[in-house]
Amino acid sequence: MSQTEIHAEGAFLVPGPLAPPTRLLMGPGPTMVEQRVYEAMATPIVSHVDAYFFEVAEDIRKMLQLAFATQNNFTMAISGTGSAGMEAAVANVTEPGMRFAVFANGYFSDRMTEMAQRQGAEVIRFEKPWGEVFSDEEADAFVRRERPHVVGYVQAETSTGAYQQGRAIAKAARDVDALVIADCVTSLAGMPVLVDETGIDVAYSGTQKALSCPPGLSPLTLNERALDRVRARKAPLATWYLDLRLLDSYYGDAKRYHHTAPIPLFYALREALRIVMEEGLDARWRRHWENHMAFVEAASALGMKMHVEPGHQLWTLHTPLLPEGVNDVALRKFLLENAGIEVLGGFGPLQGKVLRIGLMGASSTRTHIETLLTNLQQGLAAQGHSGSGDPIEAARAVWASPPPIPHV
Repeated sequence: MSQTEIHAEGAFLVPGPLAPPTRLLMGPGPTMVEQRVYEAMATPIVSHVDAYFFEVAEDIRKMLQLAFATQNNFTMAISGTGSAGMEAAVANVTEPGMRFAVFANGYFSDRMTEMAQRQGAEVIRFEKPWGEVFSDEEADAFVRRERPHVVGYVQAETSTGAYQQGRAIAKAARDVDALVIADCVTSLAGMPVLVDETGIDVAYSGTQKALSCPPGLSPLTLNERALDRVRARKAPLATWYLDLRLLDSYYGDAKRYHHTAPIPLFYALREALRIVMEEGLDARWRRHWENHMAFVEAASALGMKMHVEPGHQLWTLHTPLLPEGVNDVALRKFLLENAGIEVLGGFGPLQGKVLRIGLMGASSTRTHIETLLTNLQQGLAAQGHSGSGDPIEAARAVWASPPPIPHV
């Protein structure tokens, strides 16, 4: 950035105007942002208590209901990233001494665990290696044995690329009168979430993934079972900012001031959801599914197997295993410096073993995928690795005759 000296004696320099580098964001988030979303953010702001802002919030609520596939009236965007949504979900339905069961198989289930512990819950974890999922039989037995008050699971685990089916979890939880919290940060608007059909009581997401918005808001939805728990809680809620009763009085009929909402981010989310609805959820899910399958085949041609087994892979976030002898830091540096492409590596037990490649929202296009594959092939070749086939041909073969979309 250029700098301009404004105080000669003190040698204080004012930074010049912003000039961010052009990136092709193909990591776990944030993703590429549609031009229409940027334009929405540049429109004039109004007050956070202006009638127009509440119209925007109501538009968002209705479209989020469709995206979540829920009839829940209590559906909103929390001011804060996906972690704020997680904390709001956990804190509002958890009281000290409650039993909180966690299906633990990745980084974000660990984060949920810590949040529940900070609320004074007795946390019981069913642990599996990162990237594995829980069978219906395992989920059912765990919940019925432990009989918790709350069950938390990560539907779309960003650290591993694994998709966890939730129907058996939700059914068992309902039978023992437990609430179910689902982390849908990396699935919402990229693959079916199906809150009502699955039986999820509380779900949250983030805007910077398949919704293709800047980070800063967290979509959240609660059903009446969960709201009854919120209203009946006896222990004081430790968080004021994320108290859903207060937020409901702000966004609900009372319109009682709570906080200064980030108006441009609400504009952005409204426009992003309009784009989702214009494409159509079924068409959007199909796009993500077909691009996912095309990438899996292309990665195989490059000699890269997926860390997660078929049938349990996210359509939005991929974790190809690095070929033997390939350094992930050097490969990611090659992609960034030679093509402006950002992908990230694994962390925790997957550090140095996988890449984390996001094909979400505006990043999940055939053009972007072919650009990534071309440069990925070159980056692997620079480290002496060559695959068994042409990744572009492999991807195009899938696009020409895509497999049927599965029911998840």
